[in-house]
Amino acid sequence: MKAQNKEVIHRLLGSKEPSVKFKVLTGVLGKNLESSEIKALQDQIKSSPRAKLLLSQRDKAGKIPYNPYAKWYGAHWVLTDLADIGYPPGDETLIPLREQVYDWLFSKKHEKKIKSVSGRVRRCASQEGNALFYLLALGLADSRTDELAERLSKWQWPDGGWNCDKKPDAINSSFFESLIPLRGLALHARLTGNMNSKEAAKHAAEIFLKRKIYKTQKDGSIIMDDFVKLHYPCYWHYDILFGLKVLAEVGFIYDERCHDALNILESKRLPDGGFPAEKKYYRLAKEKVTGRSLVDWGGASKKHLNEFVTADSLFVLSKSGRLN
Repeated sequence: MKAQNKEVIHRLLGSKEPSVKFKVLTGVLGKNLESSEIKALQDQIKSSPRAKLLLSQRDKAGKIPYNPYAKWYGAHWVLTDLADIGYPPGDETLIPLREQVYDWLFSKKHEKKIKSVSGRVRRCASQEGNALFYLLALGLADSRTDELAERLSKWQWPDGGWNCDKKPDAINSSFFESLIPLRGLALHARLTGNMNSKEAAKHAAEIFLKRKIYKTQKDGSIIMDDFVKLHYPCYWHYDILFGLKVLAEVGFIYDERCHDALNILESKRLPDGGFPAEKKYYRLAKEKVTGRSLVDWGGASKKHLNEFVTADSLFVLSKSGRLN
Protein backbone atom coordinates (compact mmCIF):
# COMPACT_ATOMS: atom_id res chain seq x y z
CA MET A 1 0.00 0.00 0.00
CA LYS A 2 1.27 3.47 -0.91
CA ALA A 3 2.64 5.65 1.88
CA GLN A 4 -0.06 8.27 1.27
CA ASN A 5 -2.78 5.68 1.80
CA LYS A 6 -1.15 4.42 4.98
CA GLU A 7 -0.88 7.95 6.32
CA VAL A 8 -4.52 8.88 5.77
CA ILE A 9 -5.71 5.53 7.14
CA HIS A 10 -3.57 6.09 10.23
CA ARG A 11 -5.08 9.55 10.59
CA LEU A 12 -8.64 8.22 10.38
CA LEU A 13 -7.92 5.45 12.87
CA GLY A 14 -6.93 8.20 15.29
CA SER A 15 -10.27 9.97 14.85
CA LYS A 16 -12.40 10.85 17.85
CA GLU A 17 -15.35 9.43 15.92
CA PRO A 18 -15.71 5.67 16.51
CA SER A 19 -17.96 5.50 13.44
CA VAL A 20 -15.09 6.72 11.24
CA LYS A 21 -12.75 4.10 12.73
CA PHE A 22 -15.47 1.49 12.16
CA LYS A 23 -15.78 2.40 8.49
CA VAL A 24 -12.02 2.16 7.98
CA LEU A 25 -11.46 -1.05 9.94
CA THR A 26 -14.34 -2.96 8.33
CA GLY A 27 -14.58 -1.35 4.88
CA VAL A 28 -10.92 -0.70 4.10
CA LEU A 29 -8.90 -3.07 6.28
CA GLY A 30 -11.39 -5.93 6.15
CA LYS A 31 -11.89 -6.55 9.87
CA ASN A 32 -14.56 -9.14 10.66
CA LEU A 33 -17.84 -7.68 11.91
CA GLU A 34 -18.08 -10.48 14.46
CA SER A 35 -14.64 -9.85 15.94
CA SER A 36 -14.38 -8.67 19.53
CA GLU A 37 -12.54 -5.56 18.34
CA ILE A 38 -15.39 -4.47 16.08
CA LYS A 39 -18.07 -5.39 18.60
CA ALA A 40 -16.34 -3.19 21.17
CA LEU A 41 -16.09 -0.37 18.62
CA GLN A 42 -19.80 -0.60 17.86
CA ASP A 43 -20.52 -0.29 21.57
CA GLN A 44 -18.52 2.94 21.43
CA ILE A 45 -20.62 4.11 18.49
CA LYS A 46 -23.79 3.39 20.46
CA SER A 47 -22.62 5.51 23.39
CA SER A 48 -20.95 8.20 21.28
CA PRO A 49 -22.07 11.85 21.44
CA ARG A 50 -23.09 11.60 17.76
CA ALA A 51 -25.46 8.65 18.26
CA LYS A 52 -26.86 10.13 21.47
CA LEU A 53 -27.54 13.44 19.75
CA LEU A 54 -29.25 11.75 16.80
CA LEU A 55 -31.55 10.00 19.27
CA SER A 56 -31.93 12.92 21.66
CA GLN A 57 -35.44 13.91 20.57
CA ARG A 58 -37.08 10.67 21.72
CA ASP A 59 -39.95 11.05 24.14
CA LYS A 60 -40.84 8.82 27.10
CA ALA A 61 -42.34 6.26 24.71
CA GLY A 62 -39.08 6.08 22.75
CA LYS A 63 -40.50 7.84 19.70
CA ILE A 64 -39.40 10.99 17.91
CA PRO A 65 -42.53 13.19 18.00
CA TYR A 66 -42.39 14.38 14.40
CA ASN A 67 -43.26 12.99 11.00
CA PRO A 68 -40.82 10.09 10.38
CA TYR A 69 -39.82 11.74 7.10
CA ALA A 70 -39.08 15.19 8.62
CA LYS A 71 -35.79 16.22 7.00
CA TRP A 72 -33.34 15.26 8.49
CA TYR A 73 -34.41 14.68 12.08
CA GLY A 74 -37.44 12.38 11.78
CA ALA A 75 -37.26 8.70 12.77
CA HIS A 76 -36.69 7.59 9.17
CA TRP A 77 -33.57 9.72 8.76
CA VAL A 78 -32.20 9.04 12.22
CA LEU A 79 -32.33 5.30 11.54
CA THR A 80 -30.76 5.88 8.11
CA ASP A 81 -27.84 7.71 9.71
CA LEU A 82 -27.38 5.12 12.47
CA ALA A 83 -27.26 2.26 9.96
CA ASP A 84 -24.63 4.00 7.85
CA ILE A 85 -22.27 4.78 10.73
CA GLY A 86 -22.17 1.23 12.09
CA TYR A 87 -24.56 1.48 15.04
CA PRO A 88 -24.77 -2.04 16.55
CA PRO A 89 -27.69 -4.27 15.56
CA GLY A 90 -30.28 -5.54 17.99
CA ASP A 91 -30.90 -2.44 20.11
CA GLU A 92 -34.49 -2.93 21.27
CA THR A 93 -34.77 0.71 22.35
CA LEU A 94 -35.01 1.52 18.62
CA ILE A 95 -38.19 -0.55 18.19
CA PRO A 96 -40.50 2.45 18.84
CA LEU A 97 -38.79 4.25 15.95
CA ARG A 98 -39.25 1.18 13.77
CA GLU A 99 -42.95 1.18 14.60
CA GLN A 100 -43.20 4.84 13.64
CA VAL A 101 -41.74 3.98 10.25
CA TYR A 102 -44.08 1.04 9.75
CA ASP A 103 -47.10 3.11 10.81
CA TRP A 104 -46.09 5.63 8.14
CA LEU A 105 -45.21 3.31 5.25
CA PHE A 106 -48.14 0.93 5.77
CA SER A 107 -50.73 3.63 6.48
CA LYS A 108 -53.75 4.07 4.23
CA LYS A 109 -52.69 7.67 3.61
CA HIS A 110 -49.30 6.56 2.33
CA GLU A 111 -50.65 3.69 0.26
CA LYS A 112 -53.11 6.03 -1.47
CA LYS A 113 -50.10 7.80 -2.93
CA ILE A 114 -48.98 4.65 -4.72
CA LYS A 115 -50.31 5.25 -8.23
CA SER A 116 -49.89 3.33 -11.46
CA VAL A 117 -49.70 5.40 -14.64
CA SER A 118 -49.24 3.87 -18.09
CA GLY A 119 -48.42 0.49 -16.55
CA ARG A 120 -45.71 1.79 -14.18
CA VAL A 121 -46.03 2.30 -10.44
CA ARG A 122 -45.05 5.88 -9.65
CA ARG A 123 -43.42 5.73 -6.24
CA CYS A 124 -40.65 7.48 -4.28
CA ALA A 125 -39.10 4.08 -3.69
CA SER A 126 -36.10 5.54 -1.87
CA GLN A 127 -38.39 5.69 1.18
CA GLU A 128 -39.13 1.97 1.23
CA GLY A 129 -35.57 1.25 0.09
CA ASN A 130 -33.99 3.15 2.97
CA ALA A 131 -36.33 1.52 5.47
CA LEU A 132 -35.50 -1.92 4.10
CA PHE A 133 -31.78 -1.22 4.43
CA TYR A 134 -31.70 0.18 7.93
CA LEU A 135 -34.17 -2.29 9.42
CA LEU A 136 -31.94 -5.11 8.20
CA ALA A 137 -28.67 -3.40 9.11
CA LEU A 138 -29.88 -2.50 12.59
CA GLY A 139 -31.28 -5.95 13.34
CA LEU A 140 -34.86 -4.67 13.55
CA ALA A 141 -36.35 -6.67 10.67
CA ASP A 142 -39.50 -8.75 10.84
CA SER A 143 -42.09 -10.04 8.38
CA ARG A 144 -43.12 -6.49 7.52
CA THR A 145 -39.58 -5.84 6.35
CA ASP A 146 -39.99 -8.68 3.86
CA GLU A 147 -43.16 -6.97 2.69
CA LEU A 148 -41.15 -3.84 1.91
CA ALA A 149 -38.82 -5.94 -0.26
CA GLU A 150 -41.77 -7.55 -2.02
CA ARG A 151 -43.32 -4.18 -2.76
CA LEU A 152 -40.10 -2.85 -4.25
CA SER A 153 -39.77 -5.91 -6.48
CA LYS A 154 -43.37 -5.50 -7.67
CA TRP A 155 -42.95 -1.79 -8.35
CA GLN A 156 -39.73 -2.16 -10.37
CA TRP A 157 -39.85 -0.56 -13.81
CA PRO A 158 -38.86 -2.46 -16.97
CA ASP A 159 -35.48 -0.70 -17.12
CA GLY A 160 -34.65 -1.89 -13.58
CA GLY A 161 -35.36 1.07 -11.35
CA TRP A 162 -38.09 3.20 -9.85
CA ASN A 163 -39.50 6.70 -10.33
CA CYS A 164 -42.20 8.87 -8.76
CA ASP A 165 -42.68 10.97 -11.93
CA LYS A 166 -46.39 10.80 -12.70
CA LYS A 167 -46.12 12.07 -16.27
CA PRO A 168 -47.40 9.28 -18.58
CA ASP A 169 -44.45 9.70 -20.95
CA ALA A 170 -41.85 9.17 -18.19
CA ILE A 171 -40.25 5.80 -18.97
CA ASN A 172 -36.76 6.08 -17.48
CA SER A 173 -36.05 5.34 -13.84
CA SER A 174 -34.70 7.97 -11.48
CA PHE A 175 -31.17 7.79 -10.04
CA PHE A 176 -32.53 9.31 -6.81
CA GLU A 177 -35.27 6.72 -6.44
CA SER A 178 -33.30 3.68 -7.62
CA LEU A 179 -29.95 3.62 -5.80
CA ILE A 180 -31.31 3.19 -2.28
CA PRO A 181 -33.77 0.41 -3.21
CA LEU A 182 -30.84 -1.34 -4.92
CA ARG A 183 -28.91 -1.11 -1.65
CA GLY A 184 -31.80 -2.40 0.45
CA LEU A 185 -32.75 -5.25 -1.88
CA ALA A 186 -29.14 -6.43 -2.19
CA LEU A 187 -28.82 -6.57 1.61
CA HIS A 188 -32.15 -8.36 1.86
CA ALA A 189 -30.99 -10.93 -0.67
CA ARG A 190 -27.71 -11.47 1.15
CA LEU A 191 -29.26 -11.88 4.59
CA THR A 192 -32.35 -13.89 3.61
CA GLY A 193 -31.36 -15.64 0.37
CA ASN A 194 -34.45 -14.19 -1.31
CA MET A 195 -34.00 -14.69 -5.05
CA ASN A 196 -36.57 -12.09 -6.07
CA SER A 197 -34.60 -9.47 -4.18
CA LYS A 198 -31.35 -10.71 -5.70
CA GLU A 199 -32.65 -10.48 -9.25
CA ALA A 200 -34.27 -7.11 -8.61
CA ALA A 201 -30.99 -5.73 -7.25
CA LYS A 202 -29.03 -7.09 -10.19
CA HIS A 203 -31.51 -5.52 -12.61
CA ALA A 204 -31.38 -2.19 -10.73
CA ALA A 205 -27.58 -2.02 -10.91
CA GLU A 206 -27.83 -1.71 -14.69
CA ILE A 207 -29.54 1.67 -14.29
CA PHE A 208 -26.23 3.07 -13.11
CA LEU A 209 -23.74 0.86 -14.92
CA LYS A 210 -25.13 1.52 -18.39
CA ARG A 211 -24.81 5.25 -17.69
CA LYS A 212 -21.30 4.84 -16.26
CA ILE A 213 -22.54 6.06 -12.85
CA TYR A 214 -23.10 9.70 -13.89
CA LYS A 215 -23.47 10.10 -17.67
CA THR A 216 -26.33 10.32 -20.12
CA GLN A 217 -26.60 7.48 -22.59
CA LYS A 218 -27.35 9.93 -25.40
CA ASP A 219 -24.06 11.81 -25.56
CA GLY A 220 -22.08 10.91 -22.42
CA SER A 221 -22.58 14.29 -20.78
CA ILE A 222 -22.91 14.68 -17.00
CA ILE A 223 -26.53 14.10 -15.97
CA MET A 224 -26.42 16.66 -13.15
CA ASP A 225 -23.54 18.77 -11.85
CA ASP A 226 -24.21 17.58 -8.29
CA PHE A 227 -23.58 14.00 -9.41
CA VAL A 228 -19.85 14.72 -9.60
CA LYS A 229 -19.63 16.61 -6.29
CA LEU A 230 -18.93 14.79 -3.03
CA HIS A 231 -21.40 14.97 -0.13
CA TYR A 232 -22.05 13.26 3.22
CA PRO A 233 -24.70 12.28 4.06
CA CYS A 234 -26.51 12.07 0.74
CA TYR A 235 -29.89 11.25 2.34
CA TRP A 236 -32.09 10.59 -0.75
CA HIS A 237 -29.78 12.51 -3.10
CA TYR A 238 -27.22 11.00 -5.45
CA ASP A 239 -23.54 11.53 -6.23
CA ILE A 240 -20.79 9.38 -7.72
CA LEU A 241 -19.40 8.46 -4.31
CA PHE A 242 -22.76 7.21 -3.04
CA GLY A 243 -23.32 5.36 -6.30
CA LEU A 244 -19.89 3.73 -6.23
CA LYS A 245 -20.25 2.94 -2.52
CA VAL A 246 -23.48 1.01 -3.11
CA LEU A 247 -22.07 -0.78 -6.15
CA ALA A 248 -19.05 -1.75 -4.05
CA GLU A 249 -21.32 -3.06 -1.29
CA VAL A 250 -23.31 -5.21 -3.71
CA GLY A 251 -20.37 -6.54 -5.74
CA PHE A 252 -20.46 -4.58 -9.02
CA ILE A 253 -17.52 -2.23 -8.48
CA TYR A 254 -15.25 -4.32 -10.74
CA ASP A 255 -17.47 -3.63 -13.76
CA GLU A 256 -15.43 -1.64 -16.29
CA ARG A 257 -18.30 0.83 -16.58
CA CYS A 258 -17.34 2.15 -13.13
CA HIS A 259 -13.90 3.25 -14.33
CA ASP A 260 -14.73 6.81 -15.40
CA ALA A 261 -16.47 7.57 -12.11
CA LEU A 262 -13.59 6.05 -10.16
CA ASN A 263 -11.20 8.28 -12.09
CA ILE A 264 -13.22 11.35 -11.13
CA LEU A 265 -13.27 10.26 -7.50
CA GLU A 266 -9.50 9.80 -7.48
CA SER A 267 -9.04 13.23 -9.09
CA LYS A 268 -10.67 14.84 -6.06
CA ARG A 269 -8.06 13.54 -3.66
CA LEU A 270 -6.36 16.23 -1.57
CA PRO A 271 -2.58 16.54 -1.09
CA ASP A 272 -2.90 14.97 2.38
CA GLY A 273 -4.54 11.87 0.89
CA GLY A 274 -8.04 12.65 2.08
CA PHE A 275 -11.22 13.61 0.25
CA PRO A 276 -13.42 16.68 0.79
CA ALA A 277 -17.14 17.13 1.20
CA GLU A 278 -17.58 19.63 -1.62
CA LYS A 279 -21.21 20.38 -0.81
CA LYS A 280 -23.75 19.39 1.83
CA TYR A 281 -27.48 18.81 1.99
CA TYR A 282 -27.99 19.57 5.68
CA ARG A 283 -27.83 22.65 7.86
CA LEU A 284 -27.24 22.91 11.57
CA ALA A 285 -30.18 24.68 13.18
CA LYS A 286 -31.90 24.65 16.54
CA GLU A 287 -35.32 25.43 15.11
CA LYS A 288 -37.32 22.68 13.45
CA VAL A 289 -36.79 23.61 9.80
CA THR A 290 -36.56 21.33 6.80
CA GLY A 291 -33.05 20.12 6.12
CA ARG A 292 -32.05 20.44 9.77
CA SER A 293 -29.39 18.07 11.05
CA LEU A 294 -28.91 17.41 14.74
CA VAL A 295 -25.23 16.67 14.19
CA ASP A 296 -22.39 18.17 12.21
CA TRP A 297 -21.03 15.78 9.57
CA GLY A 298 -17.85 17.80 9.05
CA GLY A 299 -19.21 20.59 6.93
CA ALA A 300 -18.24 21.30 3.33
CA SER A 301 -14.90 22.57 2.05
CA LYS A 302 -13.06 21.84 -1.16
CA LYS A 303 -9.72 22.23 0.61
CA HIS A 304 -10.10 20.16 3.76
CA LEU A 305 -10.49 16.45 4.38
CA ASN A 306 -13.91 15.26 5.54
CA GLU A 307 -13.54 12.10 7.62
CA PHE A 308 -16.80 10.50 6.50
CA VAL A 309 -16.27 11.23 2.81
CA THR A 310 -12.68 10.03 3.08
CA ALA A 311 -13.62 6.79 4.84
CA ASP A 312 -16.25 6.01 2.19
CA SER A 313 -13.90 6.96 -0.66
CA LEU A 314 -11.16 4.69 0.68
CA PHE A 315 -13.72 1.88 0.96
CA VAL A 316 -14.65 2.31 -2.71
CA LEU A 317 -11.03 2.49 -3.85
CA SER A 318 -10.13 -0.53 -1.74
CA LYS A 319 -12.96 -2.63 -3.16
CA SER A 320 -12.07 -1.58 -6.71
CA GLY A 321 -8.42 -2.56 -6.26
CA ARG A 322 -7.17 1.02 -6.54
CA LEU A 323 -5.80 1.43 -3.01
CA ASN A 324 -2.67 -0.69 -3.47
